[in-house]
Amino acid sequence: MKEAIIYTLGSVIIISLISFVGVLALAINTKKLNKIILYLVSFAAGALLGDVFIHLIPELIRNNNFTLQTSFLALGGIVIFFTLEKIIHWQHCHMPQTKKHIHPFAVNNMIGDGVHNFLDGLIIGASYLVNIPLGIATTVAVIFHEIPQEIGDFGVLLHGGFSKKKALLFNFFSALAAIVGGIFAVIATGIAPKIAEYVIPLAIGGFIYIAGSDLIPELHKDFETKKSIIQIIAFILGIAVMALLLYMG
Repeated sequence: MKEAIIYTLGSVIIISLISFVGVLALAINTKKLNKIILYLVSFAAGALLGDVFIHLIPELIRNNNFTLQTSFLALGGIVIFFTLEKIIHWQHCHMPQTKKHIHPFAVNNMIGDGVHNFLDGLIIGASYLVNIPLGIATTVAVIFHEIPQEIGDFGVLLHGGFSKKKALLFNFFSALAAIVGGIFAVIATGIAPKIAEYVIPLAIGGFIYIAGSDLIPELHKDFETKKSIIQIIAFILGIAVMALLLYMG
């Protein structure tokens, strides 16, 4: 239990610090950044799906926890992330953005990202409560999903009227929700010992939704043969990393 708490805190702190990846976005040429992001998105999609089918589902089956309820909870995870994405896009403002006028879509994105980060922390904490290798695998999958997402969130805040410093600061505050989620998962296990049985299926649904609805469609926007081949390789590498993590611990 103590080991799970230490790993959880370490992982969610790393996840939160990834919010500062926006600094790199300012230092790298936009065209080069876009190329890097696409390959990173491809790797993240493979890592998320690899985590689902190599770690999360087998773990539930191994512990005889994969039931009809699991399927409904996984579908619930898809609904939660679908709803969250809808909420982010509900409000839109056409007034010119300035430092005195922050666009509603930027605020919505920040709030939505905070909820998303809380769920990520909750999922990571629940995974570590099952076993350390599963927690590490889930953390790796979340990290490679978070990097391109945080760069995108940073861009949204800038476009919405935030200064560079404020965008970094508020993006970090939003990322801290992962720590809250991780701590909640660890504390809640004392109240509800079977929390992982509920949270992990939600993670399965959420990861499948993110990979299938958000990440993979982005990769289909570029049909250049060379880039497509590299994206496929990156996708397979993401799955391969998840497979290699099976041998940890």
